[in-house]
Amino acid sequence: MAREEVAEFTIESVRVLDADETVDDGLLPELSDEALLDLYEAMKRSRRLDERAIALQRRGELGTYAPAIGQEAAQVGTAYAMADDDWIVPSFREQPALLVHGTPPDRILQYALGMEEGGEIPGGEGGLPPAIPVGTQPLHAAGIGWGERLQGRENVAVTYFGDGATSEGDVYEALNFAGVYDAQTVFVCQNNRYAISTGIEKQTAAETLAQKAIAAGIEGIQVDGNDVLGVYRVAQEALDLARDGEPVLIEALTYRRSMHTTSDDPTVYREREEEAEWEARDPIVRFQVFLEDRDLLDEGTKAEIDERIESELAEAIDRAREARDRVDPADMFRFVYDDLPPELEAQLEAFEGGAGGETDG
Repeated sequence: MAREEVAEFTIESVRVLDADETVDDGLLPELSDEALLDLYEAMKRSRRLDERAIALQRRGELGTYAPAIGQEAAQVGTAYAMADDDWIVPSFREQPALLVHGTPPDRILQYALGMEEGGEIPGGEGGLPPAIPVGTQPLHAAGIGWGERLQGRENVAVTYFGDGATSEGDVYEALNFAGVYDAQTVFVCQNNRYAISTGIEKQTAAETLAQKAIAAGIEGIQVDGNDVLGVYRVAQEALDLARDGEPVLIEALTYRRSMHTTSDDPTVYREREEEAEWEARDPIVRFQVFLEDRDLLDEGTKAEIDERIESELAEAIDRAREARDRVDPADMFRFVYDDLPPELEAQLEAFEGGAGGETDG
């Protein structure tokens, strides 16, 4: 029985701004000076929000928090390319994308404070709350993208997930569904090299994660996730394809420079040499040098941006604290069961009786 090749596939990798400051002018997206500075400020704002949130968590003011430090370009570049009416379908580390898409920082902090109000999308539509289960949100995005197509609208659903999620069946189902039904969906895989503590080499034998799109019959492309200009370029093209019913999987190669969450200790599974290598590829520093080389950013402008961010975040933290103080903590007992079980009744009584109260049980 004869053998013949029936299909051939390739995966492209894109980079506009290299770590050594080399720029591919042929791929440089058309962005105004103002837009370039907006990209820079958006990355800086997210980085500073994460730093402030970690400090708040360490003081006991916030619950578990998942920093996106090091992944700002992968998210800001994709979110900045989105239209205002496009959907954002996040996991639990999408502060950069949420901020760009219009979620104020105090909402993000409220979510970390355990307040459901923090998951609300401004305006009530155009996004979903963060998804904690790994890999479930791509299914939601595929459904939204299909729904938009059925209604004859051009809105695209953009969903974010990590490399670890590509080991989940839900992601494959979402990619396959989107391909079959021409869903207006862009899948953004942030390959930060670790699924919590499991390195990428222990997750897959595939040469790229972008090639996982091939089996679903959709476009797959890889981009340097620490190059905000390359990410923006690739996202722009992917969004155009998705609006025409051609879903796309983007693999953004990046690195989580901080912990998985504030409950994690990355020194247990990562070497300092590796962290130092990726520190030198920091997306904010790389883009800052690009702007400085083009005389778009000087010390005065940097100081102005930093002062504006500090002022905004100080106000956001105050608003989040005020929102927290308006909540009755005892509500955590009242709205779970219709009839509170006896053991929780006892706990509620102890709680309302004052800190340190004891139950008979």
